[in-house]
Amino acid sequence: MPVNLYNSLTRKVGTLTPRTEGTVHMFVCGPTVFDFIHVGNARTFTIFDVIAKWLRYRGHEVTYLQNITDIDDKIIRRAAEQGREPLEYAREFEQHYRDDMQSLGNTAVSQYPRATDHIEQVKAQVKTLIAKGHAYLIDGDGWYYDLATFPDYGKLSGRTGLQADDAVSRIDDSEKKRNTGDFALWKLSKPGEPSWDDPELGAGRPGWHIEDTAITEHYFGPQYDLHGGAMDLKFPHHEAEIAQQEAASGLVPFVRYWMHAGFLQIDQKRMGKSMGNMLSVREALAKWSPETIRFFLLSGHYRAPLDFSESALDAAHAAIQRITELLTKIQTLPPSEKDDSALVQIIAETRHAVEDAMDNDFNTAAAFGAVFALVSAANKAVTEQRIGTESGAALRAFFAFLSEQFGIIATGGASLPETVQSLVNERQLAREQKDFATADQLRDQLAQLGYVVDDTSYGPLVKKKVQS
Repeated sequence: MPVNLYNSLTRKVGTLTPRTEGTVHMFVCGPTVFDFIHVGNARTFTIFDVIAKWLRYRGHEVTYLQNITDIDDKIIRRAAEQGREPLEYAREFEQHYRDDMQSLGNTAVSQYPRATDHIEQVKAQVKTLIAKGHAYLIDGDGWYYDLATFPDYGKLSGRTGLQADDAVSRIDDSEKKRNTGDFALWKLSKPGEPSWDDPELGAGRPGWHIEDTAITEHYFGPQYDLHGGAMDLKFPHHEAEIAQQEAASGLVPFVRYWMHAGFLQIDQKRMGKSMGNMLSVREALAKWSPETIRFFLLSGHYRAPLDFSESALDAAHAAIQRITELLTKIQTLPPSEKDDSALVQIIAETRHAVEDAMDNDFNTAAAFGAVFALVSAANKAVTEQRIGTESGAALRAFFAFLSEQFGIIATGGASLPETVQSLVNERQLAREQKDFATADQLRDQLAQLGYVVDDTSYGPLVKKKVQS
């Protein structure tokens, strides 16, 4: 089936047409491993995890690379502060990153190539740019890309100047640059810094942008299908990649499809280490389940900003709880003699709705809306004892599909005691019938049993009272 997506380069939605039919070469900018990643980082990586899995579901053979920046000013500085060797320090935080991704269920990446494992490829590309007249040396500093030699710079973002939310690298801050936007390709190392010798370039290390194009050219060649990353990387990082690779190879376009994920925000400010408002993935996982975090991160359209709050995560938890409770009922209750053929049709229609939403620029928000319409219909069928063998099997198959594609199905069944769950269900029914007096009485009964009920947009969230 065709998949349509928004291409940041053309600024249009169009059908994904890979360079080789049925094969997608996909690259997403990975982390600089100097610290634990935060939930804002995780939004980007979770979005592209789902995108890669969906493309595979739709029959594409996807090779998904995500680089590891394991040499950088920040890594060198952090390691020095702790009296540690930079590459050893980077290996530790690379493992932390990969552990966090595994904990979140981000499992679609085919390979994590490191910058330091591709130094020879970096050197070769820098030398090509020098030979073609696109690079110059600043004595005592390093080799820089000369933007005056690449008139197409800015065609991805529509601009050539920095803005407040752009991701920048400190290794590009030489006062001797020919042009304001020129960036480092090969940075000459200072005493005590990690370096790689080269008789032509001098002892140094890669600039921030060059590792990505050196890596993708090595694995995919000078042109490939899909490049993703967070919105702040569009300029200057992705513009620099285009300038490097298209100048080096002479082939256009470097990448057919560019995709950019919107920011995770707190009080309308982007979550980030530099903003001082970050919540690490590890801190989030200590409070919420991986399924809850994934549901929250995928609950809005990937290109739009997403607002982070405790209440938003609680609502996501309530959503996962509703699905888990429904699955527990289906798996534990005996099939009813009366089977609802109309429900089987609703399940099929819901799957088509999810597929249509995902095929139309990976609209997870619309997909989840269809899912919860089905959850409501299925819960009503359970109450009315209309879940027979066929509809029960169809529901289990649908939620298995949902789990595989989105990773939002909690395992282990519902955690509430049967008596408590029965009161919750009775209270929800009373609310739907606008019998709020009965609903309040049932809330009081639940409180006497030690449970608090919060009503969210996805249904009731039931939590054990914290003992003071």
